[in-house]
Amino acid sequence: MDKRTVRDIDVAGKRVLVRVDFNVEFDGGRISDDSRIRGALPTIEYLRERGAVVVLCSHLGRPGGKVVEEMRLAPVGERLSELLGADVTCVSDCVGPEVEAAVAAAKPGDVLLLENLRFHPEEEKNAPDFAKALASVAEIFVEDGFGVSHRAHASTEGVTRYLPSVAGFLVEAELAALGGLLESPARPLVAVLGGAKVSDKMGVLENFIERVDSLLIGGGMAATFLKAKGLPVGASLVEDDRLDLAREVMARAERGGARLVIPTDVVVADEFSAEAQSRTVDVEDVPDGWRIMDIGHKTLDTFRAEAANGKTILWNGPMGVFEMPAFSRGTREFAAALGSLEGVTTVLGGGSTAEVVHELGITDRITHVSTGGGASLEFLEGRTLPGVAALLDKEA
Repeated sequence: MDKRTVRDIDVAGKRVLVRVDFNVEFDGGRISDDSRIRGALPTIEYLRERGAVVVLCSHLGRPGGKVVEEMRLAPVGERLSELLGADVTCVSDCVGPEVEAAVAAAKPGDVLLLENLRFHPEEEKNAPDFAKALASVAEIFVEDGFGVSHRAHASTEGVTRYLPSVAGFLVEAELAALGGLLESPARPLVAVLGGAKVSDKMGVLENFIERVDSLLIGGGMAATFLKAKGLPVGASLVEDDRLDLAREVMARAERGGARLVIPTDVVVADEFSAEAQSRTVDVEDVPDGWRIMDIGHKTLDTFRAEAANGKTILWNGPMGVFEMPAFSRGTREFAAALGSLEGVTTVLGGGSTAEVVHELGITDRITHVSTGGGASLEFLEGRTLPGVAALLDKEA
C-alpha cells in the first residue's frame, strides 16, 4: 500500500496525535519487554526534532471499557522518558478537559502520553463522538501502531475522518517488509509456520502455498498435518475440522512444485507439563497418550538446511512449547540458525517468535521483526487493514 508518511506532511510546530502500540508485557510490575516502545522512538524523535507537540495514545491490556488501576500507562511513560532522555507528561484520561488543557500548555518538542484508550468502551466500538474528541486536540494524525492497524477502532480508523492521516516510520517499515514478501521476494522463498493451531495460520497457508518454494510446518499445528497423512499423534491437540485443509495444502504444494516439509521426528511428553517425562521419537512411533511438544533433532537439521538454501525467509510461530525449557530447543536453535545467515532477508512475525529472538539477543541479526501479531497475519493473508487503508495515499 503506497501511503503517505510523516515525511510527506508538514509537522513543524503542529499538534500531532500518534497512535502507538504500547501494549507491553509486565513481569512483577516491571516492563519485561520494551521493544514496542523502542519501535516508536524514530517517529517520536522525528516529530520532536521538528518542533511538534507529540500526543501519544495507546491501549494496554483488556480493561473491558472501565478503569483498571493495574492497566494505567504511567509505567510505560516512565520507560519512554528514560529512552527519550526527556520528560513525558502522563495525562490521566485520553479525552476531555484535562487532555485539552495539557495539550494547550505543551510547548514544541513536548511529549504527552494519554491514558489507556480502552478505559472507554467507545474506543473499540469506534464511536464517532469519541473519535472526534480524541482528534480534537490535534492537527495531524500519525498511525504508528501497526499491531492494532487491523482493528477499526476510534484511535485507528475513526480519527482519520477528522484529521489528515499518515503513517509513522514503524508502520512504513512493516508495510515494506511484509509487502515485499507478497510482491517481489528474492527466491527461493521459504515460509516457516508454527504455533498451536492450523486455524490461526489458515489464511497465510492458503495465500502463500503457491507463492513459496518451501513451506516448513512445525509447532503444535504439525500434529494436524501428521494426522492428515495417517500418522499417529497420540494425545496431541489436533483440529479434526482442519484435516481436509491440511490435505488440500499438501496437494496444492505438490501441484505447484513447492517443497512442503513436516516433522520426521518429534519430542513427545507423557503430559502437558514442564516436568513431564519426554523423549524423541520418529513420527511413525508417537506413543498412545503422549503429546507432541517440539520438533526433533533430525527435523531441526532439515529445517536449518532448508533455511540456509533460501534467499527470503518468513517465520511465524514457535516450533514447540517453547515457554517450557524442556521443549524450547527447536524454537531457540532454529532462531539462532536464522540469526547466523548472511545475505538472506529474514522476516519474523508473531509475538512468540519475536520474544525468542529478543531473549537470544539476535534481533539485530534479523532483517525485520514484526510488531504486528494479528495484524501481520491478516496482512500476509492478503486482507485489508482498516488502520492502514484509512491513511492518505501518496497521490492524495
